[in-house]
Formats: sequence, C-alpha cells, structure tokens
Amino acid sequence: MTADKNKIIVAIDGYSSSGKSTMAKKLAADLGYRYIDSGAMYRAVTLFAMEHGMISESGSVDETALTDALRNIYIDFAVTPEGQHTMLNGVDVEHLIRSLEVSNHVSPVAAIHSVRQALTAQQQRFGAEKGIVMDGRDIGTTVFPNAEMKVFVTASPEKRARRRFIELQQNGTPSSYEDVLANVIERDHIDETRKESPLRKADDAVILDNSDMSLQQQEKWLMDLYNRITSEINGSNC
Repeated sequence: MTADKNKIIVAIDGYSSSGKSTMAKKLAADLGYRYIDSGAMYRAVTLFAMEHGMISESGSVDETALTDALRNIYIDFAVTPEGQHTMLNGVDVEHLIRSLEVSNHVSPVAAIHSVRQALTAQQQRFGAEKGIVMDGRDIGTTVFPNAEMKVFVTASPEKRARRRFIELQQNGTPSSYEDVLANVIERDHIDETRKESPLRKADDAVILDNSDMSLQQQEKWLMDLYNRITSEINGSNC
C-alpha cells in the first residue's frame, strides 16, 4: 500500500454542527479525494450501543459491554444515489445515526478510551494511501497529527443550532430549536472537557469562522488554502 506523493491528507476539525461535513464532502469531491466522516463513525457505534441495550434510560453507557463488542463493529462508507452513506456491519444506517436521540448520546460514547482507540485505528487505515479529506474533533491532533492541511471550524452555538435544526426538519425528524441548541451547548462542553482527545485546535491548524459565510465562500476559502499548501509542498520538492 503506497501513498501517492502528489496527494495529501486534509484534516478538518471543529465544533458540532459547524458545517464540517458539508464542506469536507464538497472539497473531497472537487479534489477527487475520498471523504471520511469520523463523526458518523462515532454515531454508528452509539447506534450499535443503543440497539444492544448498552445505554441506560439515564444515559449511562455500559463501557465494559461496549468495549467487548468493538471487535465485532466494522464501519465503512458506501456511495449511493443519495450520496455517501454510513455502513454499520454492512447495513446502511445513514438516516438512523442522524437522529437527535443518537446526537444526545454520542458525546459520552465518543469519550470512551477504547472506542476512540478502535476508531482511530480504523481512520488511520483509511488514510494510509493519502488522498482523503476527514472531518471530526481530533483528526489534526490525534488521528493525523502530520496532516499537510489542517482546518479548525467554528461558529456561534446559535448559528450551529439553527443549521442543525433545519437539517433535522428537512430529514423529517421531530425536534425543537431549543432542544437542538441545548444539545449543541452540552456537546461542546463534553467535547472540550473530556479526558480522551478533547476538542482543541491543532497548533498548525488554520481557523475558519463560518458564522456569516455562504457555502460558496467556504468552498472558495478551502480551495484557496488547499492550492496554497500544495503549491508550497510542490515548490519545496523541486
């Protein structure tokens, strides 16, 4: 398995509902790279835990049972007519993992050491040949600390909650803006304060505050950054 020297790894980290996935998918498509949604992987593990009775009504996670089950959890991505879908042990779970119920449980699951170890290993295998765009919480700090391009995306909680609320409405998922905002704020707190790979900007990441940016402006910003970085790399290799 040999990495293409002309391809790089793009790591896009940032807060929940900041638009990371949307911009990462578009950038990957424009570059002909593979897109990996690390957040979807944690959502898939969360769904597995929910379906197998590993999360109680109070929200506590049976870490021992989930850790034991990790060897039997395989996550991949498939291209469908609707776009890229998340596959959990061969089953398409794309719509199921986007529910507010999964959102309410994913941060505690993602904070578990064994879960992060297992998924980090899977993610690193995806990037072995480079030519990928991956978004998440710790891609530039833990999964690919040597990624050539690192971006940290942020926006106000209110802006992010509004985007998430609209997405849930479009998917036909019942929710209220107040519940979504509360979930965004809670996830921010858990992500920033967890002991295992907390959310933080990598020292060499470039900040993108997209609170007041259109999708077209974000796309141009990312492509301009990519072109600058690859030009510098190619120039240094001459």
